[in-house]
Amino acid sequence: MPLPKDLDPYAEPRAFYGAELRRLREAAGLSQNELGERAFCSGTYIGLFEAAERRPQEEISRALDGLLGSGEHLQRLCRLARQSKVAEYFADAAELEMRATSICEYAPMLVPGVLQTREYARAVTRASQRLASEATVEGQVSARMERAGILLRDTPPTFWAILHEAALRVPVGGSDIMSAQLTCLIESARTCPHVIIQVLPFDAGMHPFMNTMVSLMSFADAPPAVYTEGAYSGQLTEEPGLVADVQAAYDLARAMALSPEASQALLVSAAKEHAAHGNRP
Repeated sequence: MPLPKDLDPYAEPRAFYGAELRRLREAAGLSQNELGERAFCSGTYIGLFEAAERRPQEEISRALDGLLGSGEHLQRLCRLARQSKVAEYFADAAELEMRATSICEYAPMLVPGVLQTREYARAVTRASQRLASEATVEGQVSARMERAGILLRDTPPTFWAILHEAALRVPVGGSDIMSAQLTCLIESARTCPHVIIQVLPFDAGMHPFMNTMVSLMSFADAPPAVYTEGAYSGQLTEEPGLVADVQAAYDLARAMALSPEASQALLVSAAKEHAAHGNRP
């Protein structure tokens, strides 16, 4: 589990939460394991909060306040520490994404966020939030571009993406933006050995993830997790049985998809079609 470490409590709200949790725990004479047992979680989980490596949760903060006799102190800090640049329903998954050693994603209609170009991301964000201000849209686009940085790290996660063919055909933002986006996918698969892209073609028919975006994340020091997303909502789970079911379904979808080489050929063809459409008078 993460060892207790000295944090600058004023560096960020999450560090303040972690420092306060450690202070309260030590004042109560409890180890991380002992507090975890009383809060019905692991000592590792407590350690991640104290090390500011995991966003605090409202439910466990309420339990910890009760166990440590701290009123609503941790609950108030939790609300501050949970502020995020991304949508609230995705924030916990976005944090885990940063720690993952491998990410397996299925995308039914849109290119996965970490593989999106800025122009494509802007078109997607504007389409889903038509009444939002330009500042709000640009803020969310910039946050998505920051997420893409995980693929540029010295030790990036393995990123395996299965895209339904529909994600290649729907002209998000217009033909020029789509052509550039697909070209970016082609180059990512060609030049980044840790990025693998497959396409699930229309003629594959029914498959396990109809209309459902799925992200399977694995970690070096924690159990795997699954994130699923629909319109304006998402759900993160670490429940072992459900994670195993999703993993089995993902393996089936991977078997139904085109090989990476055949997927590249289809991406090239689709990019050319969008480019040709964009060049028409």
